[in-house]
Amino acid sequence: QAQLVESGGGSVQAGGSLRLSCAASGYTYSCMGWFRQAPGKEREGVAAIDIDGSTSYADSVKGRFTISKDNAKNTLYLHMNSLKPEDTAMYYCAADFLKCVMVGYQRTLNYQYWGQGTQVTVSS
Repeated sequence: QAQLVESGGGSVQAGGSLRLSCAASGYTYSCMGWFRQAPGKEREGVAAIDIDGSTSYADSVKGRFTISKDNAKNTLYLHMNSLKPEDTAMYYCAADFLKCVMVGYQRTLNYQYWGQGTQVTVSS
């Protein structure tokens, strides 16, 4: 049974860093991504990584966030640096068996599996 479990969220001051983790059980996915949803806003894509290692980022996080995957542990990470108050949101991990070029990387929500989310709060 496919299961994605996020962890690593918390509260941090602006300029700080956090690392989110997403433990994937059951399967090896071709595409995994991070998404976020702030109160009153639509869910948006943050970053995605293909099984071949290719990555894609939203413009708002380029240069500050890094997505990576430990294939041996089947765990997805999101390293977040220089955090801003506008990064405050619930962060979700998503996965699909299709390659990211088919799913659309972080530009779409068309992922088959989703985690429950982990909260990130950045204070000014």
